[in-house]
Amino acid sequence: MNITDPAYVAARAELDLLWARGTAFLGSRVAILGGAMSWVSERNLVSAISNAGGFGVIACGAMGPALLEAEIAATKALTDKPFGVNLITMHPKLDDLIKVCVAAGVTHVVLAGGVPSGSAMRALKDGGAKVIGFAPALVLGKRLMKLGADALVIEGSEAGGHIGPVSLTVLAQEVLPHLRDLPIFVAGGLGRGDAILGLLEMGAAGAQLGTRFAASTESVAHARFKQAFVRASARDALPSVQLDERFPVIPVRGLVNDGTKRFLVHQAETLRRFQSGELTKEAAQLDIEHFWAGSLRRAVVDGDIEGGSVMAGQSVGMVTSIQPIAEILEELVGQAVQALMRRQPQGAGTGLPQRVDAASPQAA
Repeated sequence: MNITDPAYVAARAELDLLWARGTAFLGSRVAILGGAMSWVSERNLVSAISNAGGFGVIACGAMGPALLEAEIAATKALTDKPFGVNLITMHPKLDDLIKVCVAAGVTHVVLAGGVPSGSAMRALKDGGAKVIGFAPALVLGKRLMKLGADALVIEGSEAGGHIGPVSLTVLAQEVLPHLRDLPIFVAGGLGRGDAILGLLEMGAAGAQLGTRFAASTESVAHARFKQAFVRASARDALPSVQLDERFPVIPVRGLVNDGTKRFLVHQAETLRRFQSGELTKEAAQLDIEHFWAGSLRRAVVDGDIEGGSVMAGQSVGMVTSIQPIAEILEELVGQAVQALMRRQPQGAGTGLPQRVDAASPQAA
C-alpha cells in the first residue's frame, strides 16, 4: 500500500477523523485499546501496544498494591506513551489499588467486574485519572455516566474470558445511538480493521482488542498458548456450560479442551453428590467454582493448554500467525483505510474528506 497515494492520504485522514474523539481521550495515535488479560497484559505487552501507537492497559487482576506499583513503574520504564490500568471492582483492596494508581500518575483507569462505588469513582477523578467503565447494557451505561464515568467500553459476548449475554452486533445498536455524551469503545470478536470502521461510523470512538494481542510476539504467554490460538477457529472458542440453574456458572469463553470436558463431568458428579445429601448446596457451589482455580495461569504461564483455561474470543479464528504488535496495528489500520478507499469514486482522493460523522466531536 502506497501511503503517499492521494487516495490513501484522504482515506487515512477520514479514519483519523472518525476516531478523533477516541485518540484525543486516550492520547494515542490510534484509538485501539489492549484488552486487560490476566497474566498476559503486563509490562511487555502494555508498553509494546502503547509504543506502537495504541493504548496498552495493565491487568491488575488479583495483584496486591505493592505488585501493581512495581508493574506500573516497570511499564513506565519501557514506554513514555500513555497507558492505563484495569482494576476489578470486587478486589478486597480496591481502595489501596486506587491510591497506587493516583500516586503513580496513571492517566486512565478501567473499572471492570461490576458497578463501582461512588467513592471509588471520586477517589480516581479527584486524583486526576480518567475513568472508563464497562457497560454490557444501555441501562448500565446510563448509570455509569451518572456516576461520573469519562468513557465506556461495551463488550459483546464474542469476547474471550468473562462475558455478558449480548453480542456486540446487538449491543452496538442498543447503545451507540443513545449515548453520545462520552466516548464509547467497542469490544468483542474484533479482529479486522474494516469491522472496526463500521462501528466507528455507527458512533464508536474506538475499539478494544484482546485475543489478537495475546498471540503477539511481545506477549509473554507460553508458546503453546499462542500456537493454540493460531490453530483454532472461531467455533473452537465457546462459553463455559452450566448444567443446573441451581448452581450458577459464570460464563467464560475459551478454547474447548480436556479441561472444559472435565468441567462438565465435574459438575455432573457434584450435582449427584448434592442430590444424594453428601454435599450441602453451599459446598457444592464452592466445589464447582474451585474447579478452574489457577487454571488460567497454568495455560498462560505453564503452557498447559489441555488442562488449563485457554481464554480466547471468537476472533481467534483470525489469528493466523504470531505477529509483532506494530504489525497487527498497521494491518488493522490498513484494512480500515482500504475499505474507505474502495468507496472513493474514480479519480477521487486529491483533497481532504468533507464528510463529518454525526458522532464525531466536530459535528454540531
